[in-house]
Amino acid sequence: MTFPRLILMVLLGVECGFLVAQEPLTIISYNVENLFDCQHDTLKNDYSFLPDGDHHWTYHKYQTKLDRIAQVVVNISGWESAALVGLCEVENARCLRDLCYRLKRFHYHYVHYESEDERGIDVALLYDSTKVKVLDSRPLCVDLNEDNTRDILYVKALLHESDTMYAMVCHLPSRLGGGAATEWKRLKAKQVIQQQIDSILHQQPQANIVVMGDMNSEAKNDLNGMSNQMIVLEQVGQGTHKYQGVWSCLDQYYVSKELKDRVSVQIYSPEWLLEEDNKYLDYQPKRTFVGFRYHGGYSDHMPIVLTIMSK
Repeated sequence: MTFPRLILMVLLGVECGFLVAQEPLTIISYNVENLFDCQHDTLKNDYSFLPDGDHHWTYHKYQTKLDRIAQVVVNISGWESAALVGLCEVENARCLRDLCYRLKRFHYHYVHYESEDERGIDVALLYDSTKVKVLDSRPLCVDLNEDNTRDILYVKALLHESDTMYAMVCHLPSRLGGGAATEWKRLKAKQVIQQQIDSILHQQPQANIVVMGDMNSEAKNDLNGMSNQMIVLEQVGQGTHKYQGVWSCLDQYYVSKELKDRVSVQIYSPEWLLEEDNKYLDYQPKRTFVGFRYHGGYSDHMPIVLTIMSK
């Protein structure tokens, strides 16, 4: 099989063109739920994730968390690595270095910038250095006046040394304080995303664009020129996050019109990532913590996988 010539932008996003034939392009998006190391970072409110903090976050628990995330990436990828892995809720570069070491057979490197998020959690992008060459990258700031939130990560890269790719990873502001009361924050973040989309499409009207990340809201079509691929999955009752017994697709992919007919999306949900929901019945993600009680699981979100097929 051969790679389509394509331009990707992952907000993950992509410049125009057509991917050079190889294999289907695989992208993973995963909110890994509080990947903190167990050392204090100055100017960060990471005190809860220290050995003497509320979560009693020890070196052993940190190592177990890394093993869990690596297990998910390896099982999704199989023998052929995902070209890109967008991550949400990562504390710092040390966490990414340690994670890449566990995934060293895939030759992953990472792109990451420290943000002004109050809890010190950022977004990051892993990329297989045998498939992707990073040309440029920068954080896109979301201005919420006196509130701080994650930046949006923007990356320009070459895929298989021939196709320009624009990638962005995002984790929009949380719903803490109520969905309606905090919606203005997510709208501000989406304005930053829309500006980047508009800039690319102005120069490359046929650009292939992928928007990836934790949107902290239901799936909807609210980015001009883009189609949200998670809407159908949400309509049939599937989700990436469960709150008070209700599943929703907080984690989403948007794609441009040029890609819409060539992509497929799945929520990766093997039995070992789930556990019985004794309170609300059925199943729920097997998470790392339940409240402040260490549970030893993976994440409170399910990973989602986007596959882009050849033309």
